[in-house]
Amino acid sequence: MKSIGTLVVLAILGLLMMNGCSSYNNFVTKEIDLEEAWGRVQSAYQQRADLVPNLVSTVKGAADFERETFTSLTEARAKATSINVDISSAEDLKAFQNAQGELSKGLGRLLAVMENYPNLQATAGFRDLQAQLEGQENRIRVERNKYNEEVADFNKAVRVFPASFFASIFGFGERPQFEADQSAQNVPKVEF
Repeated sequence: MKSIGTLVVLAILGLLMMNGCSSYNNFVTKEIDLEEAWGRVQSAYQQRADLVPNLVSTVKGAADFERETFTSLTEARAKATSINVDISSAEDLKAFQNAQGELSKGLGRLLAVMENYPNLQATAGFRDLQAQLEGQENRIRVERNKYNEEVADFNKAVRVFPASFFASIFGFGERPQFEADQSAQNVPKVEF
C-alpha cells in the first residue's frame, strides 16, 4: 500500500515538474519574442532620430528663422536617444515614451514653421525628407503595435492558471505596454 502511495506522489510530482518545465520554456520563448519586438521599436525610433539631423540641415540651408526651434529639436533628439529602457519597468517605458513625445512635438513645430517657407516646401530634398519622416512615423506606429501585441501575449501567459503559479516561482511578471500620449486625447483643430 505504501509503494502505491509513493508511486502516486512521484507521478504527481513528475507531472508538476513537466508542467513547470513546459511553462518555463513557454515564458522564455515569449520573453525572447517580446525583446525582439522591443528591438524593432528601438530600431524604428533610431531611424527617426537619424533623419532629424538631415531634416534640420535641409531646413537650415533653405530658411532663416528662429534658432530656438533647431535647438529644442536637437535637445529633444539627444534626450530621446540617450534613454536606456528596462522593458520590464513601467517607469522606464514611460520616460522613454515622454522623451519620444518631446521629439515628436519638436518635429511637429519644425514642420509647422516650414509652412511659411514655400521655397523650402518646393525643394526635392525637403519633400524627400518629409516623406521619409512620415513613413518612419508609420513604421514606429506599426512596431509599437506589434510590441504591444507581444506584451499582451506574454502577460496572458504569466496570468493564466496554472502557469501563473510557475511564473511567480520563476520570476516572470507582467510587462507594461505603450500607452497613448495624453495629448493624443485632444482632437486637432483644422482651420482654413
